[in-house]
Order: sequence, then structure tokens, then C-alpha cells
Amino acid sequence: MAAGRKKVFDTVNFVSIIILLIGIILLMIGYVASGYSELAAIGIGTIIGAIFIFIIGMFFIATEEMLEKRYKGDRVTDHKPLRRIK
Repeated sequence: MAAGRKKVFDTVNFVSIIILLIGIILLMIGYVASGYSELAAIGIGTIIGAIFIFIIGMFFIATEEMLEKRYKGDRVTDHKPLRRIK
């Protein structure tokens, strides 16, 4: 993994873990404390947001790698060239 992609991966991983932990804490407070049911909904939304942040970060890393391979001239797919029918 190139240094730039590793840095993006580490950042996305760190941010999504922090947001996920905050969401889990809010969810647990919402379920344990009976008067704070709104916090449970906010916790669930925060957990889903952390998952989306992680998925979007992985998409950016994969896109960057595909573009880098394309500019280097490497083949991205393994399909055979089409034959002409005579």
C-alpha cells in the first residue's frame, strides 16, 4: 500500500472508530437510562454514520488505486480482446 493510501486508510479508520464508539456509548445510555430514549435513536444514527464514513473512505482508496494503475498503463481487467467474426 502506498504511503498516501495508508495515511488515508489510517485517518478514515481512526475517525470511524471514534464515531462508532461515541454511537455505542449514546446507544447504551439511551437503553440503560429509561428517560433518554432519544439518545438511543441518535446512537443508532451515529453508528450508521460511522459505517458510511468507513465505506466511503474505502471507496476513495480503491478509486485512487484504480486511477493510479490506469495512469501507469497496467491492465485493470483480465478480459480477452474481442475477435473479429469473418
